[in-house]
Parts: sequence; structure tokens; C-alpha cells
Amino acid sequence: MDLKEIMAVNLRRKRHDLKMTQEELAERAGLSARYVGAIERGDVSASVTVLGQIAEALGTEPGELLKRAARLSRS
Repeated sequence: MDLKEIMAVNLRRKRHDLKMTQEELAERAGLSARYVGAIERGDVSASVTVLGQIAEALGTEPGELLKRAARLSRS
């Protein structure tokens, strides 16, 4: 999974955790809902500026949106 896909998954998960719609996130971040949807689908790569706007709107650090999920170890 590349960083664009990782961000898409993390963004969608965080937004859902906050029970926020794409429209609400877009408004808080100063972006269009269409653009937020494209980022969540992994259709476009967000610039670092946009990453910062989204992270601030979600109340998280930008790096949190780029972290790979820890894989569960199989014993």
C-alpha cells in the first residue's frame, strides 16, 4: 500500500470515528467535499499543505494520517 492509500484509509477511519461527514470535514478544512472524497478514495494525492489542513480539521497530527496500521502478529 502506498502513502496515498494509507492516508485514504486513515482519513476515512478518523472521520468516521468522529462521526463527521465529508462535507463537514471539507468545510472545516477549507476544501471542497468533492476533493475530500477524491482523497479518501485514493484518486488524488494531497499536498503537505492540504494534509495539514485536514489534520487540523480532524484535531490530529498530520503524521497520524500517514502511519501504516500495525500488523497483527500470528503466533
